[in-house]
Amino acid sequence: MAKLKYACLLLFFMTTLAFGQGLPIAIPEEVGISAERLERIRPVMQGYVEKENLPGFLTVVARRGKIVHFETIGMRDMENKKPIEPDTIFRIYSMSKPITSVAVMMLYEEGKFQLNTPVSKFIPEFENMKVYNEDQTEILDAKKKVTIKHLLIHTAGLTYGWGDKPVDERYKELKIFEKDSTLADMVKKLGDIPLVHEPGEKWTYGVSVDVLGYFVEVVSGMPFEEFLQTRLFKPLGMVDTGFSVPPEKVDRYAALYRSNKEDGLERVGDAPLANDEVSFFPSGGGGLVSTAADYMRFSQMLLNGGELDGVRILGKKTVELMRYPHHEDWFGLGFAVVTDKEPPDTLESIGNFSWGGAAATTFWIDPEEELIGLLMTQILSNPYPFQQQFKVLTYQALTE
Repeated sequence: MAKLKYACLLLFFMTTLAFGQGLPIAIPEEVGISAERLERIRPVMQGYVEKENLPGFLTVVARRGKIVHFETIGMRDMENKKPIEPDTIFRIYSMSKPITSVAVMMLYEEGKFQLNTPVSKFIPEFENMKVYNEDQTEILDAKKKVTIKHLLIHTAGLTYGWGDKPVDERYKELKIFEKDSTLADMVKKLGDIPLVHEPGEKWTYGVSVDVLGYFVEVVSGMPFEEFLQTRLFKPLGMVDTGFSVPPEKVDRYAALYRSNKEDGLERVGDAPLANDEVSFFPSGGGGLVSTAADYMRFSQMLLNGGELDGVRILGKKTVELMRYPHHEDWFGLGFAVVTDKEPPDTLESIGNFSWGGAAATTFWIDPEEELIGLLMTQILSNPYPFQQQFKVLTYQALTE
């Protein structure tokens, strides 16, 4: 009976992952995971959906290069009663950042620049940057130049403009991500806004990786999205990842919701029409959409040290450099990194590297355990701890 159960599960996994050309499948016990303990994931995730805290989930776990858990729960479109499917397309927002960082490091490997190379060598708008003093009452000449590494580890002094300080007002006035504008337009605007601190001084989350998207465009000599498609997505078989959703895929595109304490889930925006293409500003920091199968292939490439299915994207040492904690013992070149200086509060290994997106998507890669976890959903302003719970529920299933 147990063998029959596993055979049915395998058939299900193969069917679901066939949509996205995902990773191979394994019986959990074959790779040191308890199938019985993995079953603890679903009821916890299901609870959020039943309480209407979230529209739905897609969760994936892979170990040693093989999928051992793949589940869909709830709806991708609650109003139209469309369930989350294995090939549902999600906004991954800041999970775009690791992808852009990989693109940068591909060019680094070609000898195009060094990590301490000033950005202004390629983007003249960053040549003579200004900087605010600490209380933003005075604008001074920046003493240091912004480097490629500053952008990768978010120490350049760029921000998002989400607050109410003078620098935030400048970001809002200039409309950094204005619809129908270009990456070149974006960097011209940024060149006129003072930095919030001297480059390298501290970690500030912001548009640094968006600037890197334009940097890739300049260095490679091709539009940023074209570089991603030809050099990264197509070689890896990431067939549904990009800055747009074509008309023939719009029905697979998940609706976006916001958590509202008074009204529960609030839908953000209207559903696209079947004959419409959904497109986004080519934001290297937050503009991509993707599927679980695509992002698992990207993650497995990183876990493998830069290679997947015979296609090498990065060298082994480059991936090691990316997941090294370059800033304050916790942030690498595109990822958060778990170190012994900041021991984890949940079940995970030292060396685990990860990131998430604004709509509560998240992934992690654990080199020590050869483990990948991925959670996809679409909720802004998330107040719930399901990401941490999913991680614990995955690690507690390891048996060897």
